[in-house]
Amino acid sequence: MELPFFPTLFSAVKSFVVKQAFFPTLEDWLVNHPKIREFSWHNGQTPGSSQRFLTLTVLSYIAFTFVLSQVSRPSLTRPVLKSISAVHNIFLLTLSFIMALGCLVSVFSQVPNFNTLVCFPRRTSPSGPLFFWAYLFYLSKIVEFMDTLLIILSNSMKRLSFLHVYHHSMVVIMCYMCIDSVQSSFPMVLFTNCVVHVVMYTYYLMCTLGMRPKWKKIVTDFQILQFWASFLIMAMLVFYHFTGSGCSGILSWCFNSAFIISLLFLFSDFHAKSYSPKVKGN
Repeated sequence: MELPFFPTLFSAVKSFVVKQAFFPTLEDWLVNHPKIREFSWHNGQTPGSSQRFLTLTVLSYIAFTFVLSQVSRPSLTRPVLKSISAVHNIFLLTLSFIMALGCLVSVFSQVPNFNTLVCFPRRTSPSGPLFFWAYLFYLSKIVEFMDTLLIILSNSMKRLSFLHVYHHSMVVIMCYMCIDSVQSSFPMVLFTNCVVHVVMYTYYLMCTLGMRPKWKKIVTDFQILQFWASFLIMAMLVFYHFTGSGCSGILSWCFNSAFIISLLFLFSDFHAKSYSPKVKGN
């Protein structure tokens, strides 16, 4: 049993894209490269794949964030801090774009239909191009801890909210679980998140360079829209799971669902407090 509209749309878009002259070149770079095609996730063997590494990484992030926010910190000159922030934002902006493109090309090259995209068959192996990009995505979330350090070094402590620390620490756990449990539908979540991050880090870069874009609200709007899209994706996963032979990683789906619900609530609360007419009036 299939959902209406989405499978047809996926097939039409895939057919159109793979016929374009640029697609074979992108496929060679982002799918068929030996390091990408031959990637395989092995718990405890692949760098960063052990539960001990995950636990120590997240706890260290939380501990260092708390300690650095409480003690006196070395002050960096504004030009130095600005340069570090610019390099950081350019790096994550570029990486997010490459991951989004790599995931999209891998989907069109490797995934036969929409059903498989949403619902990986049981006993799917975490190997190949899609899982390479998922692994890089997981590692990028650790690199994003640098966001917190830059906030602390710039003494912008108002930006160091519970939402910020909670989001950065828990998303690493979510990404780890997606790979380790071969979470169905993760390519769509990866793609939408990377697109949002391209917009977000573009905004941060412009601010770092002294510009003041007037579309800050759009960044938060995009993040909230991403969560609603995730709900749609998760709902389709459940549909295919219970109307077919089952989907891979359904247990980790429960954790992801709870996490995304909490993020939607927190981001919506942030949106209301930051952009409501009363706040603007003040």
